[in-house]
Amino acid sequence: MSIIEPIIKIDNLDFAYTGESILASVNLNVMDKDFLAIIGPNGGGKTTLLKLMLGLLTPDKGTVLVKGESPGKNASSIGYVPQNVHINQSFPISALDVVLMGAFDPKKRFSRNQTKQRKAALEALDRLEMGNYANKKIGTLSGGQRQRVLIARALVSNPELLLLDEPTASIDTKGQAEFYELLARLNKEITILVVSHDLLVISRYVNAVACVNKRLHYHDHAEITGDMLETMYSCTVEEECPVELVAHGFPHRVLQPHKDHDHD
Repeated sequence: MSIIEPIIKIDNLDFAYTGESILASVNLNVMDKDFLAIIGPNGGGKTTLLKLMLGLLTPDKGTVLVKGESPGKNASSIGYVPQNVHINQSFPISALDVVLMGAFDPKKRFSRNQTKQRKAALEALDRLEMGNYANKKIGTLSGGQRQRVLIARALVSNPELLLLDEPTASIDTKGQAEFYELLARLNKEITILVVSHDLLVISRYVNAVACVNKRLHYHDHAEITGDMLETMYSCTVEEECPVELVAHGFPHRVLQPHKDHDHD
């Protein structure tokens, strides 16, 4: 029987910035079609971890592999929506134009098929239930609608992995639930990692949680309880993540190198 390899594999990763340790001894395996929430305090290293997965940063120690290779070799397999996307809302650009930015490949700038790209962009908007807004100016859309457009931009190249950093920061409570319902549907086709503070909302949709506070503590679906999530609200960057102290019949699990985790 063949062994199923993780789509992301991180082993013994250390990363420091200007001499200050940001991440230490991080191990994580993300399997195909996982829906992983990355939680933890501000300054705990969540965004840094995403940037290491993207190949935007290089670990000081350890390895990050995407589909068995360095992140840079599989950049086209990853769609990314950063935390702060600055779009001038007064600039006369349509939702379709924003999505088309994601279809642009500088390596193929002389051979791109604009008709094919436009079709792919419209299909991406339809997947995000934004097809009817294709010609709307981006500045006229709500926060939740703009976020869907940005995800469509990340999906237009058909990546296998979607990374989102605080995607619901500009969305109201009602919109957050609808947004995660949408991600759950996308998760049937694509692996999703979400950095989020919407712990109680997102817990209904994800199949695993990674608590990042310099070190990483992994919790599968069986361990995602209300009591566990509530402990996170007292977690600060200065202290060890309290989640690892919560038993409630489900002892926490720290990933060990070269150990795969299935959907439980």
